[in-house]
Amino acid sequence: MLSRSQTDELLKQLENELKSLVIAYEQYFIGIEKRAPEQRRKKLTRLIRRMHGKHIPQTDLKFRLNGISNRYNSYCSYWDRILRLIEEGKYERHNSRIKRQADVGDPVVHASDEQQASSDSLDQLYERLVMAHNDCQMKAPTRQQLAKFLSKQESLIKERFGGHQLEFSVAIDNGRPKIKVRNKR
Repeated sequence: MLSRSQTDELLKQLENELKSLVIAYEQYFIGIEKRAPEQRRKKLTRLIRRMHGKHIPQTDLKFRLNGISNRYNSYCSYWDRILRLIEEGKYERHNSRIKRQADVGDPVVHASDEQQASSDSLDQLYERLVMAHNDCQMKAPTRQQLAKFLSKQESLIKERFGGHQLEFSVAIDNGRPKIKVRNKR
């Protein structure tokens, strides 16, 4: 039987491993990583099963373990669904990344290059915003909602920054994702 402090430390380790695994899968889904982190997933499954096999007399620690386990199982079903969609070729973020990579090699200059660049930057901003919402365990807005929000804020942004080049970033403040704007230098 483990002491309370040892059990608490193991639960913190499980939570950190789960957060790390969620980030690794998101990186795989958007194309940063080449392979799904299956080995890390198997390792975390073994750790959670081992923890369930231990006798934990404190109800609050049992509750935390069950919460971690339930969250992990939810993520596993989500990851399996997304992996199946990728295999079927129906996963949108994955497909858009492939299309963008194919377009990069095209040396022909089009009249709508500026629109394409703004669309690509909007896609990148949206992907970062979705990842931030996932990290905060919040529902992410749709791409259309982001575009509508930015178009509403356009006059305020132009008033504040003038005609300068702008750089958008996503930050988490007080547990909530926010879009930050600054001059590009």
